[in-house]
Amino acid sequence: MKKDQVFTRRRVLWGAGVAAVGGAGAVALGAGGGAEPAAVPAAGAPARPAPLKPSAFRLQPITGFGPPPVSSRIAARRKPILEVSGRGNTMVLTFDDGPDPRYTPAILDTLGEYGVHAMFFVCGEMAVDNQDLLARMADEGHVVGNHTWSHPLLTKLRRSRIRSEMERTCEVIEEGYGEKPRWFRAPYGAWNRAAFQIGADLGMEPLAWTVDTLDWTTPGTGTIVRRVEGGAAPGVVVLSHDAGGDRTQSVRALRRYLPRLLDSGYHITVPRRHPA
Repeated sequence: MKKDQVFTRRRVLWGAGVAAVGGAGAVALGAGGGAEPAAVPAAGAPARPAPLKPSAFRLQPITGFGPPPVSSRIAARRKPILEVSGRGNTMVLTFDDGPDPRYTPAILDTLGEYGVHAMFFVCGEMAVDNQDLLARMADEGHVVGNHTWSHPLLTKLRRSRIRSEMERTCEVIEEGYGEKPRWFRAPYGAWNRAAFQIGADLGMEPLAWTVDTLDWTTPGTGTIVRRVEGGAAPGVVVLSHDAGGDRTQSVRALRRYLPRLLDSGYHITVPRRHPA
């Protein structure tokens, strides 16, 4: 993708109705503090073993006169964000492990039909071959987050490997989506101190979830629908998947529960880190 094409796809997801995250009282966090222990895998499809591909080498231009660059580094958290604050009955739908050309387009079609924006936490090994889908997400106002390159268990990796998994995925997202990701999610929900610190170094906030559909177990379309509707509440973040296996049930479930949530008065939106 040419550089000028990349910039045409940049989206400013700061319009009215999106949830503000990062201001005082704008984020609901898990209780407690202190050092973060090695987390136990909470959810997610099994890892897909794949050899790492070398990152593309990028030359950095030498800058002359002008204002100094603004650092994107943010403070590292000790816990992931579990829910998002917003006005009224605000909810966030998230989809992990893609993009997958077999299922992601159908999910995007349904979201577009109802004028809804969602978050897609993509894996670099999937995104690198499907950058047209990243471009479509940008064009249609969705948020793309970092879900590592190969979906490993981060708590079992050295810091250097964690950084590589995140950095390479950031590069692919920036190339296809048009801007660097501002959010990341640990595979399996397995977070540790290194993941939080490296994510913050790369300018990303950690987002977990409130409702897990467990759709990766293919429990049946009706079961997925009941889990979403049963867990619906203001601030809820719903976890689903658009890749990593047969996601036909996830596609069908979205077509059922999305109009019902909207009819029930829920506002499906995407978060942003900075308040307006």
